[in-house]
Amino acid sequence: MAVVLADNSLGGPCWLSLMARDLGGAERFYGAVLGWTFRRGGFGRAFCVAEVDGVTVAGIGAMAAELAVPAAWTVYFSVADADVAAARIRERGGTVGVGPVSFPPRGRAALVADPEGASFGIWEGRALSGWRVGEGGAPAWVELHTRNAFDAALFYGGVLEWGNGGEGGCEVWYEEDQVVLRQGGEPVARLNSGPVEEAARRPQLRPRWLVHFKVPDLESAKAAALEHGGSIASGAEWGGHGQQVTLRDPDGGLFTLDQVVPDRA
Repeated sequence: MAVVLADNSLGGPCWLSLMARDLGGAERFYGAVLGWTFRRGGFGRAFCVAEVDGVTVAGIGAMAAELAVPAAWTVYFSVADADVAAARIRERGGTVGVGPVSFPPRGRAALVADPEGASFGIWEGRALSGWRVGEGGAPAWVELHTRNAFDAALFYGGVLEWGNGGEGGCEVWYEEDQVVLRQGGEPVARLNSGPVEEAARRPQLRPRWLVHFKVPDLESAKAAALEHGGSIASGAEWGGHGQQVTLRDPDGGLFTLDQVVPDRA
Protein backbone atom coordinates (compact mmCIF):
# COMPACT_ATOMS: atom_id res chain seq x y z
CA MET A 1 0.00 0.00 0.00
CA ALA A 2 1.29 3.46 -0.84
CA VAL A 3 2.29 5.74 1.99
CA VAL A 4 2.36 9.51 2.23
CA LEU A 5 5.61 10.91 0.90
CA ALA A 6 7.56 12.43 3.75
CA ASP A 7 8.96 15.94 3.35
CA ASN A 8 12.51 14.67 3.88
CA SER A 9 12.15 12.44 0.80
CA LEU A 10 11.68 15.39 -1.54
CA GLY A 11 14.33 15.85 -4.22
CA GLY A 12 15.61 12.29 -4.24
CA PRO A 13 15.00 9.43 -6.68
CA CYS A 14 11.77 7.75 -5.62
CA TRP A 15 10.59 5.40 -8.38
CA LEU A 16 11.76 3.39 -11.41
CA SER A 17 9.62 2.67 -14.44
CA LEU A 18 10.16 0.75 -17.67
CA MET A 19 8.19 1.16 -20.88
CA ALA A 20 8.34 -2.14 -22.77
CA ARG A 21 7.01 -3.26 -26.14
CA ASP A 22 6.20 -6.73 -24.80
CA LEU A 23 4.86 -6.57 -21.24
CA GLY A 24 4.66 -10.33 -20.82
CA GLY A 25 8.15 -10.76 -22.24
CA ALA A 26 9.51 -8.12 -19.86
CA GLU A 27 7.94 -9.92 -16.90
CA ARG A 28 9.54 -13.22 -17.94
CA PHE A 29 12.93 -11.60 -18.55
CA TYR A 30 13.21 -9.59 -15.33
CA GLY A 31 11.65 -12.40 -13.32
CA ALA A 32 14.40 -14.75 -14.52
CA VAL A 33 17.25 -12.25 -14.15
CA LEU A 34 16.28 -10.50 -10.91
CA GLY A 35 13.84 -12.88 -9.26
CA TRP A 36 10.97 -10.39 -9.46
CA THR A 37 7.34 -11.33 -9.11
CA PHE A 38 4.57 -9.21 -10.62
CA ARG A 39 1.08 -7.98 -9.89
CA ARG A 40 -1.20 -5.65 -11.80
CA GLY A 41 -1.01 -2.10 -10.48
CA GLY A 42 -3.60 0.61 -10.22
CA PHE A 43 -2.87 2.19 -13.61
CA GLY A 44 -4.71 -0.36 -15.76
CA ARG A 45 -4.09 -3.77 -17.30
CA ALA A 46 -1.20 -2.46 -19.40
CA PHE A 47 0.86 -1.79 -16.28
CA CYS A 48 2.37 -4.14 -13.70
CA VAL A 49 4.30 -3.70 -10.48
CA ALA A 50 7.47 -5.67 -9.78
CA GLU A 51 8.17 -6.93 -6.27
CA VAL A 52 10.95 -8.67 -4.37
CA ASP A 53 9.97 -10.46 -1.17
CA GLY A 54 6.72 -8.48 -1.16
CA VAL A 55 8.47 -5.10 -1.46
CA THR A 56 7.61 -2.95 -4.48
CA VAL A 57 10.64 -2.38 -6.71
CA ALA A 58 9.51 -0.82 -10.00
CA GLY A 59 6.71 -0.44 -12.52
CA ILE A 60 6.58 -1.80 -16.07
CA GLY A 61 4.14 -0.46 -18.62
CA ALA A 62 3.21 -1.64 -22.11
CA MET A 63 4.22 0.83 -24.81
CA ALA A 64 1.69 1.61 -27.52
CA ALA A 65 2.67 -0.22 -30.71
CA GLU A 66 2.51 2.93 -32.82
CA LEU A 67 5.08 4.79 -30.69
CA ALA A 68 8.44 4.89 -32.45
CA VAL A 69 10.48 5.35 -29.27
CA PRO A 70 13.01 2.99 -27.69
CA ALA A 71 12.23 0.93 -24.62
CA ALA A 72 13.90 2.58 -21.64
CA TRP A 73 14.09 2.73 -17.88
CA THR A 74 13.10 6.04 -16.29
CA VAL A 75 14.06 7.28 -12.85
CA TYR A 76 11.56 9.56 -11.09
CA PHE A 77 12.43 12.23 -8.53
CA SER A 78 10.00 13.36 -5.86
CA VAL A 79 8.85 16.98 -5.87
CA ALA A 80 6.46 19.00 -3.74
CA ASP A 81 4.69 20.53 -6.76
CA ALA A 82 4.96 19.04 -10.26
CA ASP A 83 3.87 22.28 -11.96
CA VAL A 84 6.52 24.31 -10.16
CA ALA A 85 9.19 21.72 -10.96
CA ALA A 86 8.16 21.65 -14.63
CA ALA A 87 8.43 25.44 -14.81
CA ARG A 88 11.91 25.31 -13.28
CA ILE A 89 12.96 22.71 -15.85
CA ARG A 90 11.88 24.96 -18.73
CA GLU A 91 13.52 28.03 -17.16
CA ARG A 92 16.83 26.18 -16.88
CA GLY A 93 16.94 24.90 -20.45
CA GLY A 94 15.32 21.51 -20.02
CA THR A 95 12.22 20.22 -21.76
CA VAL A 96 8.88 18.86 -20.58
CA GLY A 97 7.74 16.03 -22.86
CA VAL A 98 4.58 14.81 -21.13
CA GLY A 99 2.57 16.26 -18.27
CA PRO A 100 2.24 16.97 -15.52
CA VAL A 101 -0.51 14.32 -15.63
CA SER A 102 -2.74 13.40 -12.69
CA PHE A 103 -3.02 9.82 -11.41
CA PRO A 104 -5.68 10.13 -8.71
CA PRO A 105 -5.57 9.46 -5.86
CA ARG A 106 -1.82 8.77 -5.90
CA GLY A 107 -0.31 11.93 -7.37
CA ARG A 108 0.94 13.69 -10.49
CA ALA A 109 3.84 12.98 -12.83
CA ALA A 110 5.70 14.38 -15.81
CA LEU A 111 8.30 13.03 -18.21
CA VAL A 112 11.06 15.56 -18.79
CA ALA A 113 14.66 15.96 -19.95
CA ASP A 114 17.64 17.97 -18.76
CA PRO A 115 19.51 20.41 -21.08
CA GLU A 116 21.79 17.59 -22.31
CA GLY A 117 18.81 15.42 -23.24
CA ALA A 118 18.91 12.93 -20.37
CA SER A 119 15.32 11.86 -19.69
CA PHE A 120 13.85 11.51 -16.20
CA GLY A 121 10.53 11.87 -14.43
CA ILE A 122 9.14 13.99 -11.61
CA TRP A 123 6.56 12.70 -9.16
CA GLU A 124 4.33 14.65 -6.79
CA GLY A 125 2.35 12.63 -4.28
CA ARG A 126 2.29 9.42 -2.33
CA ALA A 127 5.36 7.19 -2.35
CA LEU A 128 5.07 4.25 -4.71
CA SER A 129 7.76 2.12 -3.09
CA GLY A 130 8.63 0.98 0.41
CA TRP A 131 12.28 1.95 -0.02
CA ARG A 132 14.29 4.88 -1.27
CA VAL A 133 16.23 4.33 -4.48
CA GLY A 134 19.91 4.11 -3.64
CA GLU A 135 19.72 3.63 0.11
CA GLY A 136 21.71 0.81 1.66
CA GLY A 137 19.06 -1.90 1.52
CA ALA A 138 17.43 -0.86 -1.76
CA PRO A 139 17.68 -3.28 -4.69
CA ALA A 140 18.60 -0.47 -7.10
CA TRP A 141 20.51 2.78 -7.48
CA VAL A 142 20.92 5.32 -10.29
CA GLU A 143 23.65 7.34 -11.94
CA LEU A 144 23.69 10.10 -14.50
CA HIS A 145 26.11 9.94 -17.43
CA THR A 146 26.50 13.44 -18.83
CA ARG A 147 28.94 15.85 -20.41
CA ASN A 148 29.68 17.82 -17.25
CA ALA A 149 28.53 16.53 -13.88
CA PHE A 150 28.98 19.90 -12.19
CA ASP A 151 26.76 21.70 -14.70
CA ALA A 152 24.22 18.89 -14.30
CA ALA A 153 24.30 19.23 -10.52
CA LEU A 154 23.48 22.93 -10.86
CA PHE A 155 20.50 22.13 -13.10
CA TYR A 156 19.09 19.33 -10.93
CA GLY A 157 19.86 21.23 -7.75
CA GLY A 158 17.82 24.19 -8.99
CA VAL A 159 14.93 22.02 -10.19
CA LEU A 160 14.80 19.60 -7.26
CA GLU A 161 16.05 21.95 -4.53
CA TRP A 162 19.14 19.96 -3.66
CA GLY A 163 21.26 21.50 -0.94
CA ASN A 164 18.59 23.91 0.28
CA GLY A 165 19.40 23.15 3.91
CA GLY A 166 16.09 21.48 4.76
CA GLU A 167 16.17 18.82 7.43
CA GLY A 168 16.77 15.42 5.86
CA GLY A 169 16.96 16.93 2.38
CA CYS A 170 19.40 16.09 -0.39
CA GLU A 171 22.97 17.32 -0.27
CA VAL A 172 25.53 17.31 -3.09
CA TRP A 173 29.09 16.11 -2.48
CA TYR A 174 32.20 15.58 -4.61
CA GLU A 175 33.62 12.12 -3.94
CA GLU A 176 36.10 10.01 -5.94
CA ASP A 177 35.77 12.14 -9.09
CA GLN A 178 31.97 11.92 -8.96
CA VAL A 179 29.17 14.23 -7.87
CA VAL A 180 27.25 12.26 -5.24
CA LEU A 181 23.72 13.02 -4.09
CA ARG A 182 23.20 12.09 -0.44
CA GLN A 183 19.97 11.95 1.54
CA GLY A 184 20.08 11.34 5.26
CA GLY A 185 23.76 10.48 4.85
CA GLU A 186 23.04 7.73 2.28
CA PRO A 187 24.32 8.07 -1.33
CA VAL A 188 21.14 7.91 -3.44
CA ALA A 189 22.49 8.94 -6.87
CA ARG A 190 25.76 9.63 -8.65
CA LEU A 191 26.52 12.06 -11.48
CA ASN A 192 29.45 11.28 -13.79
CA SER A 193 31.15 13.29 -16.52
CA GLY A 194 31.84 11.26 -19.65
CA PRO A 195 32.54 11.25 -23.39
CA VAL A 196 29.04 12.07 -24.60
CA GLU A 197 30.49 13.65 -27.73
CA GLU A 198 30.66 10.09 -29.09
CA ALA A 199 26.92 9.62 -28.75
CA ALA A 200 26.27 9.70 -32.52
CA ARG A 201 28.66 6.78 -33.08
CA ARG A 202 27.90 4.96 -29.83
CA PRO A 203 24.26 5.64 -28.80
CA GLN A 204 24.75 3.97 -25.42
CA LEU A 205 26.99 6.90 -24.47
CA ARG A 206 24.36 9.58 -24.98
CA PRO A 207 23.50 11.52 -21.78
CA ARG A 208 21.20 9.33 -19.70
CA TRP A 209 20.15 8.18 -16.28
CA LEU A 210 21.30 4.58 -15.97
CA VAL A 211 19.55 2.22 -13.55
CA HIS A 212 21.64 -0.31 -11.60
CA PHE A 213 20.13 -3.42 -10.03
CA LYS A 214 21.94 -5.26 -7.25
CA VAL A 215 22.38 -9.03 -7.56
CA PRO A 216 24.11 -11.52 -5.22
CA ASP A 217 25.56 -13.56 -8.12
CA LEU A 218 26.56 -11.47 -11.13
CA GLU A 219 27.54 -14.38 -13.38
CA SER A 220 24.28 -16.24 -12.80
CA ALA A 221 22.21 -13.10 -13.41
CA LYS A 222 24.16 -12.29 -16.58
CA ALA A 223 23.74 -15.86 -17.85
CA ALA A 224 19.99 -15.69 -17.19
CA ALA A 225 19.79 -12.39 -19.10
CA LEU A 226 21.55 -13.83 -22.14
CA GLU A 227 19.49 -17.03 -21.99
CA HIS A 228 16.23 -15.04 -21.99
CA GLY A 229 17.02 -12.80 -24.95
CA GLY A 230 19.13 -10.05 -23.40
CA SER A 231 22.52 -8.89 -24.69
CA ILE A 232 25.67 -7.27 -23.39
CA ALA A 233 25.89 -3.56 -24.26
CA SER A 234 29.45 -3.45 -25.51
CA GLY A 235 31.32 -0.23 -24.85
CA ALA A 236 28.69 1.03 -22.37
CA GLU A 237 30.97 0.71 -19.31
CA TRP A 238 31.79 4.10 -17.80
CA GLY A 239 33.73 2.78 -14.84
CA GLY A 240 31.92 2.21 -11.57
CA HIS A 241 32.41 0.45 -8.28
CA GLY A 242 32.94 -3.29 -7.98
CA GLN A 243 31.84 -5.92 -10.44
CA GLN A 244 29.13 -4.90 -12.88
CA VAL A 245 27.88 -5.50 -16.41
CA THR A 246 25.65 -3.32 -18.59
CA LEU A 247 22.97 -5.17 -20.54
CA ARG A 248 20.02 -4.66 -22.85
CA ASP A 249 16.76 -6.47 -22.28
CA PRO A 250 14.97 -8.11 -25.25
CA ASP A 251 13.24 -4.80 -26.09
CA GLY A 252 16.54 -2.89 -25.95
CA GLY A 253 16.11 -1.33 -22.50
CA LEU A 254 19.53 -0.53 -21.02
CA PHE A 255 20.38 -1.37 -17.40
CA THR A 256 23.33 -2.46 -15.27
CA LEU A 257 23.76 -5.39 -12.88
CA ASP A 258 26.00 -4.87 -9.86
CA GLN A 259 27.51 -7.67 -7.80
CA VAL A 260 26.57 -7.19 -4.15
CA VAL A 261 27.71 -9.49 -1.36
CA PRO A 262 24.67 -10.28 0.85
CA ASP A 263 24.85 -9.27 4.48
CA ARG A 264 25.57 -12.19 6.78
CA ALA A 265 23.63 -12.62 9.99
